[in-house]
Amino acid sequence: MPGVVVVGAQWGDEGKGKIVDILTEHAQVVVRYAGGPNAGHTLVVGNEKVIVRLVPSGILRKGTACVLAQGMVIDPKRLCDEIDELAARGYEHAGALHISDRAHVILSYHRLVDGLREADASSALGTTKRGIGPCYEDKAARRGVPMGAMRDLRAMRDLASRALEAWKPVVTARGGTLPTVDEVMSEVEPLAARLVPRLCDTSAFVDAALRAGKTVLFEGAQGTLLDVDHGTYPFVTSSSAVAGGACTGAGVGPTRIERVVGLVKAYCTRVGAGPFPTEQENDVGERLRKVGDEYGSVTGRPRRTGWLDLPALRYAARINGLDGIAITKLDVLTGLPTLRVCVAYETPHGETNELPTFDLERCKPVYRDVEPWTETLSSAKSMDDLPKSARAYVEMIEQAAGCDAMIVSVGSRRDETIIRRRVFD
Repeated sequence: MPGVVVVGAQWGDEGKGKIVDILTEHAQVVVRYAGGPNAGHTLVVGNEKVIVRLVPSGILRKGTACVLAQGMVIDPKRLCDEIDELAARGYEHAGALHISDRAHVILSYHRLVDGLREADASSALGTTKRGIGPCYEDKAARRGVPMGAMRDLRAMRDLASRALEAWKPVVTARGGTLPTVDEVMSEVEPLAARLVPRLCDTSAFVDAALRAGKTVLFEGAQGTLLDVDHGTYPFVTSSSAVAGGACTGAGVGPTRIERVVGLVKAYCTRVGAGPFPTEQENDVGERLRKVGDEYGSVTGRPRRTGWLDLPALRYAARINGLDGIAITKLDVLTGLPTLRVCVAYETPHGETNELPTFDLERCKPVYRDVEPWTETLSSAKSMDDLPKSARAYVEMIEQAAGCDAMIVSVGSRRDETIIRRRVFD
């Protein structure tokens, strides 16, 4: 089974870091195919917590090739800082990355525009202010700066100058001061020598790995409901976060993908603005946030929390064509006196068990109470070790997704995991 996509099936932050880290034991290549440094993935190895933002989660496995593909946008400074941080913690092989020369560069003016927009309540979307959206804007407007431009800094300067001219009226109108091209390049030029040797045609690299029969894991960022085409627009990310994005973002054909695994948190969270119908702005929401450590791994800001949304899960299963799911943070629900799930929606046009993909803020969730449990789950090694009500909860999620739970996470550590079926077989 050469190509497997792991994709978030909710609003992101489903625990992809841990699951990808587990799966990389059997993967020879791990590919990030979308997003930028807004997508922090948290890995827990023993008692050590490692957060990666741009580098694929497979970096903790020595000998695993890690690819930053052309669907990504990359901040050179943050990437080098991340490589240095990993090396300082004993992961010296973190420098052995393959970086697409067609991925686009996040520059200082992208971060500036992002910050100015977020400072204005009328245009704020709740971004991480990392410059991801404006960088993708430049890419779509055909004025972007590809990573390959770092091979010729004079040519890169010309591309940056062109983009600066385009952004000038936007920055001026918002009261900002646009950096000069010299200021922009002074941030990038010292990093070119480190990054240029790692640049390559990653599409060809991944294709060669697949043709050689190697196992390749395509790692998504964010989640289905943040996808620019299929999410809660306009409160979405700027790239394709669904499984189909692996093909365009990594440069492989759809026939190369053998299996798609969706990441499903046992409850829901969301970061930033936008509709979140099952949000619990009460003691339940605060408990989920505290017990689940629901704070952004990049920004540290608290995530919005709420009950599991089954119509949204069915939607994600359809959009991604899920073959299996991995359920995370089941243990966080332990001890809740009341446990609910959203099973349908009341809309202006009547009740539906499908996710309303438009005008979601006008829809009300229909809840069903399910049986809670009080037993600790972290020592469970099989489904039989789980309390009956926890097993029933997993079965309910499987039914909604229309596929089996291949992995069930019952804690943050690698060994706090129930493996029901191998993803690579």
